[in-house]
Amino acid sequence: MSDAKVVVLIGSLRDQSVSKQIAEAAVENSPAGVVLEVRDGLENLPFYSEETDNADALPAAVADVRATIADADAVLVVTPEYNGTIPAVLKNVIDWGSRPYGAGALKGKPVAVISHSISGRGGQWANADTRRSAEVAGALVSEELRLELGPTGELFDGIHPREHGEVVANIGTLVTDLLRVEAPAAV
Repeated sequence: MSDAKVVVLIGSLRDQSVSKQIAEAAVENSPAGVVLEVRDGLENLPFYSEETDNADALPAAVADVRATIADADAVLVVTPEYNGTIPAVLKNVIDWGSRPYGAGALKGKPVAVISHSISGRGGQWANADTRRSAEVAGALVSEELRLELGPTGELFDGIHPREHGEVVANIGTLVTDLLRVEAPAAV
């Protein structure tokens, strides 16, 4: 049997962001039989517009990200909380992944969210908004498939998240649980 493939979407564009470091820790410590692939280039997606979402002239970056999501067994989102919600780049990729309506790349795809913040709430609003947006886009989302980390300054205190044993263990558990999600039976 081949490895399970999880695409990792990062809600921060900064090269050395905490989000990217958390994603690195997830990739480096993925459970046996699981391949995590960070999807770079989200900043190259144009903002979603029905006028741009044209099958005959779809931007290459959009076609590529849709194919990457569709090809994965699941999606892991790692995001900071910006102004009490999710970053625009993340909302944009969810919007593109939701289309075409009813058959988008996110349709039926299990999604888990890791959020973080400098506050003690660990980005709980960004986590909830990401899960809600992904669920409306057709993804399989549950309350249990989340990890909220914070305050990041104290939690990581100058170390890379890969060096925080409890965080690494929690990410591993989250990814394992993510791959156990099954679509509900049709009625």
